[in-house]
Amino acid sequence: MAMSADERFNLVKRNTAELITEEELKKLIKSKKKPVVYWGTATTSRPSIAYLFPALKIADLLKAGFHVKVLLADLHAALDNVPWNLVEHRYDYYKKIIPMIIEAIGVDIKNLEIVKGSEFQLKPEYMYDVLKLSSIVSVHDSRKAAADVVKNIEGDSAKLAGLIYPLMQAIDEEHLGVDAQLGGTDQRKIMVLARENLPRIGFNSRLEIINPLIHGLIGKKMSSSDPKSKIDFLDDEKAIKEKVNSAEMVIGSADNGVMAFLKYVIMTIKEDKKEKFHVERDKKFGGNLVYANYSQVEKDYLDGKVHPLDLKNAIAKEIFNLISPIQKKRKELEALAKLAYP
Repeated sequence: MAMSADERFNLVKRNTAELITEEELKKLIKSKKKPVVYWGTATTSRPSIAYLFPALKIADLLKAGFHVKVLLADLHAALDNVPWNLVEHRYDYYKKIIPMIIEAIGVDIKNLEIVKGSEFQLKPEYMYDVLKLSSIVSVHDSRKAAADVVKNIEGDSAKLAGLIYPLMQAIDEEHLGVDAQLGGTDQRKIMVLARENLPRIGFNSRLEIINPLIHGLIGKKMSSSDPKSKIDFLDDEKAIKEKVNSAEMVIGSADNGVMAFLKYVIMTIKEDKKEKFHVERDKKFGGNLVYANYSQVEKDYLDGKVHPLDLKNAIAKEIFNLISPIQKKRKELEALAKLAYP
């Protein structure tokens, strides 16, 4: 049965940090049968399970009747310090694994399209628009927009590439022919720069769908550059368990990466599939626990009714089960990774 406009709106909005703007989303859903949205990722470090979070929102958008373009931004990766000789190999790795991540959630990807950045970003008309934008955006505004995304953007040794990066991301919205962009809160300043400046060179501003960033297992942000903070899609079950068990989890606080991943990824998938979350415990500690929603888990955790280690073991098991379809392609992915990440 087809979803109503309200159901589509609520599906797109859930678990987001912000919509710029909600009214634009409502109007888009009512006026267009199959809106087009893009999510871009620079092909830099190896994708970790943090990618499951944007993948879930991509799944929501697909279910809500959107056509989703995944921009594998190979040139953006080079502008953000990926060696030029590795750019193509990293694109190959991302091209293989990103659709697999989205499929692992259990969504039909027939309306998913993979786009290679350099295939349209090197065209004369694209670069002409980047130059037009560069003539109206100040160095200050470009640096400010890039600050949460691009490495080494501050100081006298900052590379010019970091200032070009947000201008290209803004122009991507026009040249990809999309109605909306999906990104994390770290992308917000670039999205706002696009909304404010695209109309100044004759283009429409787009709807911006902003995901919150979820904490890493160690520290505040899940970082692809910190191996302790990330779980790779090719980590085996033992490695996953060790990483989850070593994660920070202060008793009495749910403000940590383990609980965030449980809330935004595992329980979202469970609730969509009408499945329960199981925590296995020895009978002498009260036996197994079964949860239907995240709020029940959090309450028991904060009340001390479920031990952090039991919770971590259950989450590690869920993570491995979730990424096991990707692990079936281990040999192929490892061969690509060897070239991309020597």
